[in-house]
This record gives sequence, structure tokens and C-alpha cells, in this order.
Amino acid sequence: MRKCTSGVIAAALWASIVQAESLNTADRSQTFQLASADLTVSLRPVLRPSAMEYRVSTERNARFQAWLGAFRDRALEQGISAATLDRALAGLTYDKKVIERDRNQAEFSKPIWEYLDSAVSDKRVSNGRAGLERHHATLTRIEAQYGVEKEVVTAIWGLETAFGTFRGSDQTIRSLATLAFDARRAQFFETQLIAALRIVQAGDVSPSHMVGSWAGAMGHTQFMPTSYLDHAVDFDGDGRRDIWSDDPTDALASAAAYLMRHGWTTGQPWGVEVRLPEGFDYATAKRDYTLLPSDWAARGVVGRDGEPVPDHGQAAILLPAGGQGVALMVFDNFGVIETYNGADAYVIGIGHLSDRLAGHTPFHAKWPRGDRVLSFTEKKELQSRLTEAGFDTQGIDGRTGPNTTEAVRAYQLAQGLLPDGYASLKLLEWLR
Repeated sequence: MRKCTSGVIAAALWASIVQAESLNTADRSQTFQLASADLTVSLRPVLRPSAMEYRVSTERNARFQAWLGAFRDRALEQGISAATLDRALAGLTYDKKVIERDRNQAEFSKPIWEYLDSAVSDKRVSNGRAGLERHHATLTRIEAQYGVEKEVVTAIWGLETAFGTFRGSDQTIRSLATLAFDARRAQFFETQLIAALRIVQAGDVSPSHMVGSWAGAMGHTQFMPTSYLDHAVDFDGDGRRDIWSDDPTDALASAAAYLMRHGWTTGQPWGVEVRLPEGFDYATAKRDYTLLPSDWAARGVVGRDGEPVPDHGQAAILLPAGGQGVALMVFDNFGVIETYNGADAYVIGIGHLSDRLAGHTPFHAKWPRGDRVLSFTEKKELQSRLTEAGFDTQGIDGRTGPNTTEAVRAYQLAQGLLPDGYASLKLLEWLR
């Protein structure tokens, strides 16, 4: 758990609880952290917190203004007009709350089943079906033009902004400028800031109406500025690509256009729930090992109804909770949704919500609800112990991506364990 220090008067301890928000919509998890003061007592007089915070804020904003001056020159070189810069940057100040949110992103992730409990709740399914009915004509036209099923588009809308009810109210240019000034991901956010200024310069939206999440994602379907420039469309024909309006038409069509341009295959499922046979070779359950469903059926992998899955295309087996819980056969469309948000939980959430909106039932298999996911610190420990044991995770970053999964599987094989690649607490305890 990270520690946040502030000024100390005598030995007083002052604390606050900071709510963490995630940048990428993959898994939308939240946690709370306790921030406490350093207990070292100094005999030197110190500023009261309010006075100290004022001085720090003043100094930081002075540096921010200097950064804005240098950025202005870079923006001019990239084709942003002086008039646009005057309009968008006038009176701009540093937003410390944006950095607090960025620094305090959740270190503990929800298990996939808890995420899906929220992402595909009965209430969200009900609201999604109501949205489908309300915008049926528009969504049907979008599906006809872009080939992306209306339930998938609606599911993205539902997970990104709860069908437009939580689009964010942060000033996008202020947020992006603050994040670009900050050193952590300066290049990425400066690129997004330039893109946001291009949007303003094109006349699609005014700076004051360009609002969204603290991290710069905008509108009903939470496009970052570069995604907007590349994929947003004017579907209602009013001459503007307006993803911010209360009318979601352009935003929904833009999400469909995005998926189409990333290779969406009409009629192909994102994935289907399957049953694995006794003696299944878990070493084949990985994204880069694909077979036609008929070939999987020859190995005993069938739909949950016991019938072979139709040959929709090459497919891989995905085990979100390892050898326990739901087993999925995923197709190329899984990877297309993944370009929108790379977290498996997000993709499964979109896919399963879209299925529910189309009238399908919940997953059949039970999740291992007695388990808990590893904390950020525990994931780093797992990676460190695997690497030390000769199973290199290609980095100690607290994220269980493909490299860590492969290292886990290799270790499991070496130890005679079930090689499902699942980074569990039980595995960490085994490594200890």
C-alpha cells in the first residue's frame, strides 16, 4: 500500500480515504487506500497544511504555466492555430485531482465474477434492453451500415457510460494538459492533447463542451481524442461528429465504425461457453493456440449443450478463472473488442452483456467464488518468485499478462500441477 505524506504539526496524524479510479475501462475496479502522515517529529516550525498546500499549489501552477508556454510552440509547429490555442488554453490551470486519480488507480482487481456481477447485472440488462427498444431504428441502421450487431454496440454504451448516464464532467483539455505536464505518461497525453485541439479547431465541439472522464475519454462511448479523429462519424448528417450530445446517435455509430475498421466479422460470436472433457490438455488453453470448433469437438470440447460449436472461424480456449469456472471458446471478434479495451474482463463483459441483450441466458458453469485475486503487491511477488525459479515473466510490473500466464503454465508443468496458467493465491503459496 502506497503512503502519502503531508506536513506534520507535533505528532498529529491526519488521514483521508481516497477513492481510486481506473484509466482503462478493461476492468473498472475500485479500492480504497489510507493516506497517513509521516510520524517523524521535527523541532523546526512547519507550515500548517493549508498554507503548505497553497505554496505547493502556487509553485506547481507556475511550472504548469511555463510548460503551457513551451507546449504552445510545439502545438503551433504541428498545425494548431494561434486562435485555437488562445481559445482552448486561456485561463487553463493545473488540476491536482486528475493526478491524484492517476496515482491512486486501484492496486486490487475484482475477480472476474464480481466484475461480471456488476457489468452484466439484471439492472444493466434491463436498462440495455430498454435502450435497444428506444433506439431500435437507429441501431438497426448502424448495424446495416457497419455490420456490427446492435447488441454489441449497446453493450459498449452500457459498460462505458451506463447508457449515457455517466459520461464524465471533467474538462478534457484541462485534464489532458495536466496529464501531459506530469512526467508519468507525458508523451501519450501530449499526443491526446494535440488531437483534442484538432477536434476544437475543426469545429466539432467548443472547449467548454468537450468534457469526459478525468483521463480524457469522451462522450457516450468514451473515445480518446485520437480515436475520435480516426473513427468518429457524423451518422445523423448534421455536419458534426457529436459524441457529447444527449442524442447518442453519432457516438453509437462511431463505436460500430471503430469495431468494423478493426476487423469485426458480422455474424461471428465473440465467444461461446464450452465444456471441457476429462483429461483436457490445459497447455492448449491459450490465445495463440487456435483450431476450428469442429477440430476442438474432435478433442471433446463442445458447447454447453453437448453439441459441437459451429465453425465460425479459428478459435482459442480461454479460462478466465483457470481450471475452475467458465470455459470459453473465443473467436477473432474477441480480439476486435480487445482493441477497445485490452482487459479480458472488459471483453467478456461486453460479449456476455451483448448476449444477454440478445436473449441468451447467463453462464452455466459456476465461478470459484471462494477464491480471491492476488493484490498488486502479491502479483509482483509471484512474478519475482517465478523469475527467480527460472520461469521469466519478462518484467515485474504487477500485471498478469500473456508473459506471466506463460511463465505460470511452464512452472505448473514442471511441478506436475494443472497447467491452466492461472495466477492464483494457491500458486503463490506453493512458490513461497
